[in-house]
Amino acid sequence: MTVATFRFYGELNDFLARERRGAEFAALCAQAATTKHMIEALGVPHTEVALILLNGEPATLDDLLEDGDRVAVYPRFTRLDVADAGLPQRPPGRVRFVADAHLGGLARLLRMAGFDTIYRNTLTDDDVEALALDDGRAVLTRDRELLKRRGVDVGCYVRALKAEAQLREVVDRFGLAERLRPFTLCMACNAPLRPVAKADVLALLPPRVAEAQHEFRTCDCCGRVYWKGSHWQRMAGVLDAVLRDA
Repeated sequence: MTVATFRFYGELNDFLARERRGAEFAALCAQAATTKHMIEALGVPHTEVALILLNGEPATLDDLLEDGDRVAVYPRFTRLDVADAGLPQRPPGRVRFVADAHLGGLARLLRMAGFDTIYRNTLTDDDVEALALDDGRAVLTRDRELLKRRGVDVGCYVRALKAEAQLREVVDRFGLAERLRPFTLCMACNAPLRPVAKADVLALLPPRVAEAQHEFRTCDCCGRVYWKGSHWQRMAGVLDAVLRDA
């Protein structure tokens, strides 16, 4: 029989049973259980973990547990760099996302900010896992069980309920403030936008827009046309607020 002692810190306690929050507790471990297996069995998705200390030493998700081990599990730090000892917090290179079927508003805002984000309300959990695995995408979801899947290396349990607050949360979580490329992707279909001459889209414009606006971008995938109207101004205000918070 293998029994290990666990202590979870900070916001990770939100995932635990109430009697286990903010305190050490002993847990019976399965035979040949890894730290990942037990952390997730206790309710915490591995994507929310930034650092594991096993008997006081940095550990990986694949380390095997032995009887009497002491495991301390930490969330992402805001004032402490754990890059050398911590676990992956975002995909290498360009950050790309896949959002589950309940985060359509967040997906549109991420695209507005210039982040490649796949979203369809028909995506199943299997689809999300496959996209994360095949494309190296970070998973965004409010379903903790989805984040526990083997094919999900990097992800985020989105706590906020409103889309703009969710955007702030994701920008902060993945350190995206300096990577924003606003209004370079289509908010509807995620394809790149390109500048287009007014004459080429004139037939698609409302009369008042045709009279007042002179700069346009279009999406070659879905044909939508964008300009700096009142909606653009509101969206620019959202991004400004996110950057100030970051």
